Amino acid sequence: MKKMLLALSLSGALLGGSVAWAEEAVTAPAASEEAAVVISSETSAAPAPEAAPAEAPAAPAEEEAKLDTGDTAWILVSTALVLLMTIPGLALFYGGMVRKKNVLSTMAHSFVAAGVVSITWVAVGYTLAFGEGNAFIGSLDKFMLAGITTDALTGTIPEILFVIFQMTFAIITVAIISGSIAERMKFGAFVAFIALWSIIVYAPITHWVWGGGWLGSDGALDFAGGTVVHINSGVAGLVAAYMLGKRMGLGRESMAPHNLTLTVIGASLVWVGWFGFNGGSALGANGSAGYALVVTQVAAAAAALAWLMTEKAVRGKASVLGAASGAVAGLVVITPAAGFVTVGGALAMGLIGGVVCFWGITALKRALKADDSLDAFGLHGVGGIVGAILTAFFASPFIMGDNAPTNVMHQLWVQVEGVLATIAYSAVLTFIILKVIDLAIGIRVEADDERMGLDLSQHGERVE
Repeated sequence: MKKMLLALSLSGALLGGSVAWAEEAVTAPAASEEAAVVISSETSAAPAPEAAPAEAPAAPAEEEAKLDTGDTAWILVSTALVLLMTIPGLALFYGGMVRKKNVLSTMAHSFVAAGVVSITWVAVGYTLAFGEGNAFIGSLDKFMLAGITTDALTGTIPEILFVIFQMTFAIITVAIISGSIAERMKFGAFVAFIALWSIIVYAPITHWVWGGGWLGSDGALDFAGGTVVHINSGVAGLVAAYMLGKRMGLGRESMAPHNLTLTVIGASLVWVGWFGFNGGSALGANGSAGYALVVTQVAAAAAALAWLMTEKAVRGKASVLGAASGAVAGLVVITPAAGFVTVGGALAMGLIGGVVCFWGITALKRALKADDSLDAFGLHGVGGIVGAILTAFFASPFIMGDNAPTNVMHQLWVQVEGVLATIAYSAVLTFIILKVIDLAIGIRVEADDERMGLDLSQHGERVE
């Protein structure tokens, strides 16, 4: 917290200055002015040498960032695809896995996440994540998107488009957390939690990795959100599950999903939307985006098959829910590596991720003794950790060229450093936020409300 307060007090980068152009030979004022643009080895003022510098100012103009309509069109589509992952994708995926009396309240978590985080993001989240700032947090220069005009660019796309593209990442991150707290958290407490968490936890970690912060500077590889989105949300969900306690009747009453049809439809929408999540993170309509789509598909398919085979070996049957969960596990695992690995790397990561995440929602879940209701930590937390670490091994010069890591062990340490920092920061701050809310209004519903079901007790509605 001391570093957070220090970062906020030091908002605003003091980068500036001027460049002095030194000239050794000057024969006339006109020649001196042109030498400031192009340094010439000739000192003659003859007409022929002067003609070349006259066209020189065009070179810097060509190097300036320019809007690319193809890139812009792709990010427009990708933004819609990523929002589709949350509403209705994640809402259906989670909604189908809870009991009938809690389906509306569970879907409401994803829906209200889109509403709350949209406001916190444009107000302060974006500037804390992508403002100049320092190594830990961005400045407040772009509070309420101040200074972002229609002409402002991020790379080759409008910055305002980059704002909403990144907003959809923030939305799904907080929505993922709801999988850990389903069927027992007060709706008002959830709204307060995600409003604070999106600012205090999500925005700073985003800055660390993508906004010019210390993890990105150290060389951490996270193409589309392995640490920022999945480890972050998975760890927060696990902490919230511990603080809320287990659902009433867990282990004594049936907690079977009420409608797996909704879950399969939701998982399918999440899968399709992930093309915008990973492909859009290339920030352009280019080969990198194309490769990201291919490796995303391969990893999801490999993980789904690996999960089914593992489940068949362990439980004797391969379930439809297992196929859906396996696909999501593969999508999570490939996320940090989507722009860095070959198809072979994606295949290996998917197979490993499917098996490890199956272990995460079975043996590890039992060992942790937490009621992670819908396995947010087992899929997203574990999958994000596995993906971040495997990225160090599978990042390929074939895809990355000269930007590929040259020392695998060094890159592995950087990846582990990012994983540990994200876990620690997310866990501690999530605990503090929930503790404050619990002291203020309470975070868990009353026993009678939980028995009745959150649809009726929190929203006054139910599914007939």
